[in-house]
Amino acid sequence: MSDILQEWSQRIQRATTSKTPLRFCGGGTKDFYSQNLEGEVFDTRAYAGILSYEPSELVVTVCAGTPLKELEAALLEKGQCLAFEPPHFGETATVGGMVAAGLSGPSRANVGNVRDFVLGAKMINGKGEHLTFGGQVMKNVAGYDISRLLAASMGQLGLITELSLKVLPIAPGEATLQCAGLSQTQALNCLHQWGGQPLPLNASAWVYDHTAAPAENYLFLRLRGAVAAVEAGVQRISNEVQALGAKVVQMDNAHAAQDWHAGNEHQLPFFTHAPSEEDCLWRFSVPQTTPELELPYAQYIEWHGGQRWLWAPAAQALRLREVAFQVGGHVTLFRTSAAHGDADKRFGVFTPLGDVQQRIQNKLKQQFDPAGIFNPHRTA
Repeated sequence: MSDILQEWSQRIQRATTSKTPLRFCGGGTKDFYSQNLEGEVFDTRAYAGILSYEPSELVVTVCAGTPLKELEAALLEKGQCLAFEPPHFGETATVGGMVAAGLSGPSRANVGNVRDFVLGAKMINGKGEHLTFGGQVMKNVAGYDISRLLAASMGQLGLITELSLKVLPIAPGEATLQCAGLSQTQALNCLHQWGGQPLPLNASAWVYDHTAAPAENYLFLRLRGAVAAVEAGVQRISNEVQALGAKVVQMDNAHAAQDWHAGNEHQLPFFTHAPSEEDCLWRFSVPQTTPELELPYAQYIEWHGGQRWLWAPAAQALRLREVAFQVGGHVTLFRTSAAHGDADKRFGVFTPLGDVQQRIQNKLKQQFDPAGIFNPHRTA
């Protein structure tokens, strides 16, 4: 064990003995994404760097404090990428924070989420023990798959120190279509239909653009894969959309890449201009086949219907959760309002777990963090 890891292990042991809460933090770019931030800040960025990278094996092992942009740059040099497109939400995002937050980008519906790409992990538990889970290949697990359990754990199970991640080659073909004039219901119906067909549809985004003159509905579609498959997909989808009376334009790839990135980082007007200072940004996670939600709020829809963003006051929390529950999903208060800030969190950030789920989570927490000092109350 390196000196820094030995030091961290001893610090955690002391904190457990004294029951001193610790708040694991990398770049802090996702601090907004939580119920509460409590405890002494435990900066993880001192343990950084790529430990091993085998492009031919499609696997990279990296220290958790490594800047995410540094890892992505190294992969890009070899024509590879993190296919799930994790959002950064800031220049200082780290690999450990990426896994702990468990957030994925536009291509999540087709390629999978963060958890699907975690092959192995090392972590320090509440006893100060440095544990290893998984490995560097897909079929490496006997028993509980703890390495993938760390994804979206929000640092509440332990201090992630190292991660082995599956990477993928950058697709040789790519195209983005802008379809203007499709209603939300039409767009969802098309996405459901295309989802059952052999199309290289990699990402989608539907939005009502009230800033356009005149205001217009837009469905953006990104196709990735073999060049021939992308070209055939573009032609087929274009014909079907035009048959519905909508206009289709194939965007310049460089321009489209900027737009997809802006959407992923919440830099598009939909995300940067709330309808009012009282509104919060809510994230719905629902089955892709869910029809249009009966809510009076403009939406930005991704993941072929599986992820839906909207702005609504915090006081609507119970109503929003009821709507999500009725369709088999859940909703998260992603960002608070400009007017009230953290006061909006009084209604709760995350949808409460069921009794069984909560019992399982409590038992896991007890096993890994018996003193309850890791990122306390971050999710509840």
